[in-house]
Amino acid sequence: MTKHKRSIPNRSFRVADQIQRDLAELIRELKDPRVGMLTVNGVEVSPDYAHAKVRFSLLVGDPQDCEDALNEAAGFLRNGLFKRLAIHTVPTLHFQFDRTTERAAELNALIRSANATRAKED
Repeated sequence: MTKHKRSIPNRSFRVADQIQRDLAELIRELKDPRVGMLTVNGVEVSPDYAHAKVRFSLLVGDPQDCEDALNEAAGFLRNGLFKRLAIHTVPTLHFQFDRTTERAAELNALIRSANATRAKED
């Protein structure tokens, strides 16, 4: 009789966090000029660990060019992850530009202007 492995709680979150940390280091090694100063905001791993959606924000550069460059370098980055991670399946990486920071700045500007308008009216 074979024993079934118990599922490890929060394993996918821990794997995603480790991928995020390792990718941040690996991306710094890229020589592509289209990849500007970026931050890896989060990684979502599929339940079967076959795919990982990597969200990033960009400080300098064109978001679309950077996304294209990262998706082109996904194989190189995946190979680097394979050498670093101790898991059976290293996910295929899919990069997406995260506009959350931009939206937050826009909302802050709207709130400031609304508060300034209210202050003038009072």
